[in-house]
Amino acid sequence: MSSSTDERNAEFGEYVAARWPRLVRAAVLLGCSAHEAEDVTQTALTRCLVKWRQVRRADDRDAYVYRVLVNTFTDGRRRRWNAERPTETVPEGPAVAVPDGTDDLVLRDSVERALDNLTRDQRVAVVLRYYLNQTEVQMAETLRVAPGTVKSRLSRALAAMAVDPELSDHETRRGA
Repeated sequence: MSSSTDERNAEFGEYVAARWPRLVRAAVLLGCSAHEAEDVTQTALTRCLVKWRQVRRADDRDAYVYRVLVNTFTDGRRRRWNAERPTETVPEGPAVAVPDGTDDLVLRDSVERALDNLTRDQRVAVVLRYYLNQTEVQMAETLRVAPGTVKSRLSRALAAMAVDPELSDHETRRGA
């Protein structure tokens, strides 16, 4: 191996080590199971390694990698129908807040269920903005759309989440 390849691999390894958990969590929030999120993230990072020179030259490396992650996720969803998700038990009703520290789990579950009800574009916008903390300009670059499109997607997503029973029910319990 040449020293430039070694340097590239070392730089890429440092990048992956620093961002792996955040990328996997972003994939989960996009709609992947935990195991699928790792696969999607690994595939996205493999694609980035192949084009690491382009990634390095990008104005915002993270935006480039997030775009690859979103595209990898989207490509995987095009190949198979994913409307039903098998579970071991059937839920018997709405989750109940328990004062034993499970409130955070209930909220996280409610948010993930509310994200499931959004369109793919809306869900991606919410994850990029509120989980990955991208600005509207960064989101527009990541998604390769106009900033106005980003604002529209976010607005519609937040409106849908505001009336989502999963979240409104949680808010009612929290206020009680």
